[in-house]
Amino acid sequence: MKKSVFKIPKMDCPSEENLIRMKLDGFSNIRHLDFDLKNRTLNIFHIGEIEQIEKAILELRLGGNIISSKNTESIEFTEDTHEKKLLWIVLWINFSFFLIEMTTGIFSKSMGLVADSLDMLADSFVYGISLFAVGGSIIRKKNIAKLAGYFQIILALIGFVEVIRRFIGTEKLPDFTTMIIVSIFALIANGICLYILQKSKSKDEAHMRASMIFTSNDVIINLGVIVAGVLVHWLHSNKPDLVIGTIVFVLVVQGAFRILKLGK
Repeated sequence: MKKSVFKIPKMDCPSEENLIRMKLDGFSNIRHLDFDLKNRTLNIFHIGEIEQIEKAILELRLGGNIISSKNTESIEFTEDTHEKKLLWIVLWINFSFFLIEMTTGIFSKSMGLVADSLDMLADSFVYGISLFAVGGSIIRKKNIAKLAGYFQIILALIGFVEVIRRFIGTEKLPDFTTMIIVSIFALIANGICLYILQKSKSKDEAHMRASMIFTSNDVIINLGVIVAGVLVHWLHSNKPDLVIGTIVFVLVVQGAFRILKLGK
């Protein structure tokens, strides 16, 4: 058996971990995957060569590169029986906040909240595909990934059109109070999701370190919407909200393309 270590700079939240798991699901020579989000590394225990596995990781465009690959003693790996339950929990947390942020974003006229709701939906897609596709047929996984990816892109494009319309038109200012309050709750929800998923890892008790939590793109986005809400009130302008909305829509599209990579 061999142990190959990958450094993956853009793997900074559990949804990206699940993307990698899904991408590598069809490799019969992989015996175990050991993720370290804090240090952004992945240990792959496998039989045979690593070239095809490395190619699959690179296709996700998360900046992965192999650090080392060497022989190791045979190890008995035990699967976490609670993993499916944990995925269901984070799926429902993310989907619930998709509905909350989409609804409050529309009524408060905040594109930042609407965009962040799509980011929550993107994470829901990843966890959903993990639950319904991984371990099933490869064709099923690919079809679900394609459907989720294209749907996500369509929603993001609709968001871009709305941002442009609000840039060139005269629109009522977003409700900055709603932006800030909802984003604070979304921030807490992301922290809970990260805690729940990292809690399943027995190797480390530091899963709630601030250094780990604040490397998550989801948390950074939440903070961005909060800052945008403050600037909307301070500058009496909707431009900060539109800017953060545009940035998040770009991230959503990037995430959609990563999901589509699973369909190839």
